[in-house]
Amino acid sequence: MNGTTLVDTVTDDLETQLSRLGSSKWLYALTDGDMTGEAVRAAAAADAAAAAETFDSWGGDPFDALATSAADRRDAIDADATPADRRTDDALADLDGHVSRLGGALGHVLVLDRTLGQMVGFFVGDADPSTADQFRNLRTGVDEDRARVVDALDDACATDDDWDRAAAAATAVVEAAYDDYVERLESMGVKPKNVC
Repeated sequence: MNGTTLVDTVTDDLETQLSRLGSSKWLYALTDGDMTGEAVRAAAAADAAAAAETFDSWGGDPFDALATSAADRRDAIDADATPADRRTDDALADLDGHVSRLGGALGHVLVLDRTLGQMVGFFVGDADPSTADQFRNLRTGVDEDRARVVDALDDACATDDDWDRAAAAATAVVEAAYDDYVERLESMGVKPKNVC
C-alpha cells in the first residue's frame, strides 16, 4: 500500500458518496436551499475557516501547510467568515494520532475537491466567469494539498495497520460529510437516494 493506492481505494469504495458530494444537491444542502452566488461563496468560506482552525490546532507537517492553504482559501472568499459547524469537522476533531489525522485530512481533501468542482460548475452556469475562475484556482490548491497528504502518508505509514487506520479515518470523514448531506436534504423535505 502507498498513498496513491489509498486514494484510489477510498475513492472506489466510496464512489457513490463522493459522487453525490460533487452534485448540485450537495450545494443545495450546504446553502440550505439558497442557491445564490452569495450563499455558495459563504458556504465555501465557512468550510475553509473550519478547516483552517482544525489543521492549525493539530500543527506539524503537513498540517501547518494545510492550515495555511485553508486560511488562504477563506481569505480569498471572505476573510471574516465564521467557521462552519458540520459533521465533517466533528469527525476530524475526533481523530487522534498522526496517521489517523493524515487519513482524515485525505478524506477532507477528497470531499473538498468534489465540492469545489461543483461550485465551479455553479458559477459557470450562473454566467459569472471570474468567480468560476477563482474557484478553479482554489481547486488547484486542493490538488496541491492532496499531494502533501499523500507524501506524508507514505512517510508515516510503515505497517498494514497504519494504512488501515488511515483508510478508516478517511472513510469516517467522507461518510460524515455524506451523513450531513442526507440530514440536510431530509430536513428540507428532499429524499436522497439510498446508497446502493
